[in-house]
Amino acid sequence: MAISFYNLATYFQAYGLMDVLLPFVLVFTIVFAVMQKTKILGDKKQFNVVLALILGLLFIAPHIGGTYPLGYDPVRVMNETLPSISLVSISAIMLLLLMGIFGTGFAAAATPIIALAALGFVIYIFGSSLHLWTGPSQVFYWWGSDTTELMIVLLIFGLIIWFITREPTSTTGADSLKKVWGGISSMFEQKK
Repeated sequence: MAISFYNLATYFQAYGLMDVLLPFVLVFTIVFAVMQKTKILGDKKQFNVVLALILGLLFIAPHIGGTYPLGYDPVRVMNETLPSISLVSISAIMLLLLMGIFGTGFAAAATPIIALAALGFVIYIFGSSLHLWTGPSQVFYWWGSDTTELMIVLLIFGLIIWFITREPTSTTGADSLKKVWGGISSMFEQKK
């Protein structure tokens, strides 16, 4: 009898492999790799293995025992957040690859912005998983079509007032546009 991947996954789920073994292996691997790289406990691999083993078991113990610290199941939080975080990291890498096609200067200049955006998404994903907030509608519950219209009107009036009250300069609007375009185009130039 042929076993499909779906049946195998269902079998592993029924016997707790997805809820216990995979989170344990992930936490163990990350802790062990960090301890090996930072050499906090020296070059003793045995100490790093023991520490990673203890932290991995402490991570899955509340899930197995049903006693959750602060009411949050760490395994459930990890299982909910990892797919979204994987999507954010793949998106950031693809964006950097696409920007690298256009020029190294542009990709290097945009890397911190992408890193901050990815960090913001990760914080939002963990907050959603911990039920700190449910979505943008909860944060911006007051925002509606009337508010959008008011913001557009205020922006237009602000621009009109700025054009009327600004001090005259020796440069023209065309010169300012050339400066902006020069800054944007310099990001796409290849560095030699």
